[in-house]
Amino acid sequence: MEFISLSEQETFNKGYEIASKAKKGDIYCLIGDLGVGKTVFSKGFAKGLGIDEHITSPTFTIVQEYDGNMPLYHFDMYRIEDPDELEMIGYEDYFFGEGVCLVEWANNVPEAIPSAAKWITIEKDLEQGFDYRKITMK
Repeated sequence: MEFISLSEQETFNKGYEIASKAKKGDIYCLIGDLGVGKTVFSKGFAKGLGIDEHITSPTFTIVQEYDGNMPLYHFDMYRIEDPDELEMIGYEDYFFGEGVCLVEWANNVPEAIPSAAKWITIEKDLEQGFDYRKITMK
């Protein structure tokens, strides 16, 4: 699936739409450069799960938990250099738990990601305009 976003609101809406179809145990891996809109997408994703809390990127905590229609486990793997670091936070309890996982920078630890995970890539193309984003889900 591929989608073109021309605004932050469209990126938010795509996150919302994808999350509204999520099921317990789903893992979504979100990748893209800094400043591409991963946090905007994540905010829409959380809203799609019925979460009204303020969503931030969990860069320094690795994982944030939010309660909505089902739990959201929002990971940020940006600072993870070794998959063994994930063992210390019990990541498998989240990955195989009662909620949905949204994993930013999952490409930093591909060996820790289950094969059934869905990969979402957000890319900019400044030649197409400042707000242009291509969102691809595999």
